[in-house]
Amino acid sequence: MPETDKPQQPAPRQQGPNIQIEIPEKEAEGIYANLAFIQHSPSEVVIDFARVLPSVPKSKVYARIVMTPYNAKALLMALEENLRRYEAQFGPIKVGPDGGRSIGF
Repeated sequence: MPETDKPQQPAPRQQGPNIQIEIPEKEAEGIYANLAFIQHSPSEVVIDFARVLPSVPKSKVYARIVMTPYNAKALLMALEENLRRYEAQFGPIKVGPDGGRSIGF
């Protein structure tokens, strides 16, 4: 295949040393969450991810992530960048009249 006909592969992004990351099968399936609770102390930010369903009066936390404030800020910046790219490709994400602070049902 001529060089111009080859599909373009995105260039790998490198930050610091090469780190190999494994995703075990269970974690690779992912966990659906439509609600997050965020707490913090001077040294940690804790994010609990839950799933609330219509007509189900009780829920539970399915995952808890604990990180440093520095890493939480880096996550915020990465989410902002990725959502900016998402909206550039798919259009604006619409949020409700409360600014997206409720889960919507």
